[in-house]
Amino acid sequence: MKHAVLYVCHGSRVPKAREEAVDFIKKVRPRINEPIQEVCFLELAEPSISSAFESCVSQGATQIAVVPLLLLTAAHAKKDIPEEINEVSSKYPHINVTYGRPIGVDDRLAMMLMDKINEKAKVDHHTVAVLVGRGSSDPDVVRDLTEISTILQKESPLREVKTCYLTAAMPKFTETIDELYNSNEQKIIVIPYLIFTGLLKKEIDETIEKYHWGNRHIEVCSYLGPHPILLDLFSERVHEALLNKNDLFSFHNRMPGQ
Repeated sequence: MKHAVLYVCHGSRVPKAREEAVDFIKKVRPRINEPIQEVCFLELAEPSISSAFESCVSQGATQIAVVPLLLLTAAHAKKDIPEEINEVSSKYPHINVTYGRPIGVDDRLAMMLMDKINEKAKVDHHTVAVLVGRGSSDPDVVRDLTEISTILQKESPLREVKTCYLTAAMPKFTETIDELYNSNEQKIIVIPYLIFTGLLKKEIDETIEKYHWGNRHIEVCSYLGPHPILLDLFSERVHEALLNKNDLFSFHNRMPGQ
């Protein structure tokens, strides 16, 4: 049996974001002892999922572990990627396909977020942090980001950790920043919960710059990038998919949602 790993990145209109996704996978590949490892994008970039899947097949793969490079579980992980994989894998019924899970919730994420915070500022019990997610209409996204913020609150000296979202979930990032601007908070740290640069990171920066903060201290952390903890967690997701752990499904045995 010849194994392959198919890494599925989201994709972006911003070339640097696409480059960063490929570079992230390049850092993961040496940790994964498999002969075939291909990277693809769900949208807005090439190669597509179908072309990368077929590349794995052409290299002789008989089992393909599909692993989404996503922070949280929402429509892309639950619906969009599985639908595309089902479509292309139906052409190759002899190929066994397993599907991994996104990064999800893990206690180690608090250490990663504190590293990003400490790059920008020294925080204490007067500091309010704002954890900014991409957002989704899927309630699992809100639940998971709230859990991550709770872990960060517990493991840090921060007085409060607020969560908010750029799209499709409440509270909105713009409303949260407006409320903080009109409050008496003097020390604010904004944490983009995004792996790569892109339009959403630009939106965060531009929103903050609209306000005149005066002598108040506000900082925006960099996006997560290839932080060692994120590389560790994603590598674990790859190994889980290769071993078909944690109730991951085989596409030829069970369809998504069944």
